[in-house]
Amino acid sequence: MNFKAAKQQARPRLLKTVATLALLSSFLTANAQESQWRTLDNISSEDRAMFDPATATARDSAIPYVPAERYPFEAPYTAEEMGYRATEFVHVSRWSNMLVDAFGVVTSSGYINQGATVFMVTTHGRKGLGGYIYDTKPGEIYNHWMNYDTFPPDAEGVMQFWTPFRTDKEFRKKMDFFVYSPQLRRVRRQPEPRRDQRFPDNSQTFDDVLGRDPWELDWQVLGTDVLHETQRFPNTRPTITLNVAGQGFVERETSSLKMMGDTFEHYLDGGSVACWVIKGTMKPDWLPGYNEKYLIMWIEKNTFFPLRIEKYGTDDRLMMVEERLAQHQIPSMGVFGYTSFNSVYWNVDHDLLSYSFHDAHNVREWTPEEEKMIFTAEFMRRDWLVEPLKTQTRIESPDQFFLRPHLYLERFPNERKITLSPEIAARYAAQEAAGKLVFQTQ
Repeated sequence: MNFKAAKQQARPRLLKTVATLALLSSFLTANAQESQWRTLDNISSEDRAMFDPATATARDSAIPYVPAERYPFEAPYTAEEMGYRATEFVHVSRWSNMLVDAFGVVTSSGYINQGATVFMVTTHGRKGLGGYIYDTKPGEIYNHWMNYDTFPPDAEGVMQFWTPFRTDKEFRKKMDFFVYSPQLRRVRRQPEPRRDQRFPDNSQTFDDVLGRDPWELDWQVLGTDVLHETQRFPNTRPTITLNVAGQGFVERETSSLKMMGDTFEHYLDGGSVACWVIKGTMKPDWLPGYNEKYLIMWIEKNTFFPLRIEKYGTDDRLMMVEERLAQHQIPSMGVFGYTSFNSVYWNVDHDLLSYSFHDAHNVREWTPEEEKMIFTAEFMRRDWLVEPLKTQTRIESPDQFFLRPHLYLERFPNERKITLSPEIAARYAAQEAAGKLVFQTQ
C-alpha cells in the first residue's frame, strides 16, 4: 500500500477518534461547574408546588384551543401554561419599539457576512401575548414591522415591510411581505415564505423570528436545570460597545454581560439561572408537513423567558441551538418587560453560526398619524429613515465570533439525540481548547 492510500484509510479512523474526544471535551466543559439538572421525578418540593401535572384542562368558551384560565395564568402551572408563558418572548418584542438589529453569519471555513437593519414596530396598543390571543381575531393583522437596511453600504435603503397575522387552524397565513429597492424604486410583494425555511445563508428560520403560536404544540415538562452561561464570547473579544438608550455608546466587558441583564433579582451563586426544561412537540394537524418535530427549551423559572432553545428534526436529531441574552427593557411591565437582547444560532449539520444583536432598543409609542403614514408599503418609496439608530456591535473578524454553544450531552438523554459529524466534532474540540472558533481551513 502506498503512503497516499494509507493516509486515506487512516483519516476516517482519526476523525472518529477526534470526534469522540470532542464530545468528551464538551462533557467535561459543561460539567466544569456542578450540573444540577433533574428529571420531573426528582424535582424539588418547592418546584413541585409550582407545577400542576394536569394534561387536560378546561378550555376557553370563545377560543376553544386555549385554556379557560385567563392568560397569564396563576401558579401552579401546567406544562401547557409554561409553554404559553415562554412564547410571550419572541425574537422581536411584543410592544411598539425601535431598535437596530446587527446580525451576521460565519461559515465553517471562516467566511463572515454581516448587516444592520433599523426595526420600527407597532402593535397598535396590543401589548404582549395576551393582546395577540384575546384582542386580535384570526385573519387580522397583529402588528407591523418596517425595516430599513443601513449596512452594508451597497444595501443601504433597502426596506422590508412585514405584516404578521393572528393565525389559527383555519387561517394559516402567517404574514404579508413587501420589499423595496432604492435602485429600482419599486415595491415588490413577495410570496409568503415557508415558516420552517431558513433565511438565505443563515441558521434561523422565519418562525424563529416571528415566533410559533403556543397552541400549535403539545407541551410537557422534562424537569429543571441550572444554566451557568448561555452565549460565549471568544477570548479575542474582551469588550463590546453598546448603544444604550439615554446613555449613548457605552463600552462593556463581554464577561460582565449577564444572562438576564444587570437588574435581575433571582441570580444564583456566580450569576447562574434556575430553569424549567420543557418540551414542545409540533401538532401535525396544525403544522402539516413541518420540517421540525419538537423544541426543548430552558426557561427561567420566574419570568419563563427562554434562554436556550433546541430544535429537533423529524428524525429526532438536533438541528439547531439558539441561546439568548435577555434585557429588562420595561421595568414597569414586571416580568413581561423582558426582551431578547442578543440571540446566537448554531445550525449543527452545516456548522453555521449566526447572531442577531438588538442594540439601541427603546420603547416607541407611535401616534395614530405616524402609524397611518409609516406602516404602509407606499411609505417605502420615500426612502426615509425615521430615526438613524447606530450600532457598534458588529464583529470585526471571524475569530471574534461567538463560540458554538455547549452540548450538555449528559442532560435529559432520553429526550435529546445529539450527533456531530467527525469534522464538526473535531472543530468543536479545537474551539474548546482555543477559547475561540476554529475553522475548517485551520
